[in-house]
Amino acid sequence: MNFSNNKAIYEQMADRLCDEVIAETYKADDRIPSVREYSVMLEVNTNTAVKAYELLAREKIIYNKRGLGYFVSPNARKQILAQRKKGFMNDMLPELFRQMTLLEIDIKEVVEEWENRS
Repeated sequence: MNFSNNKAIYEQMADRLCDEVIAETYKADDRIPSVREYSVMLEVNTNTAVKAYELLAREKIIYNKRGLGYFVSPNARKQILAQRKKGFMNDMLPELFRQMTLLEIDIKEVVEEWENRS
């Protein structure tokens, strides 16, 4: 995984796991890779993976079954989508609208482009 400098590595790892839940790579109550497995897979320190899993557990995206590992919470996908949509609407959309205004891009052009996507 290529990490960027704008966010802590453990947060990027948590985001990646959330992406996998949204994509339904891991569904509700599915077991996810162990901390060790995930750290090896992404070539990061195990402590970094622990922080990512702790973050997701605090947010109730995953839960731990003692001795069995971590699992996806039943409402994780819905919760992640709600958080991400809110972030998009509050953070990304205003910047998109600002850029559209600066570049004199009409919403009709955006809709047309969207509809012509392959």
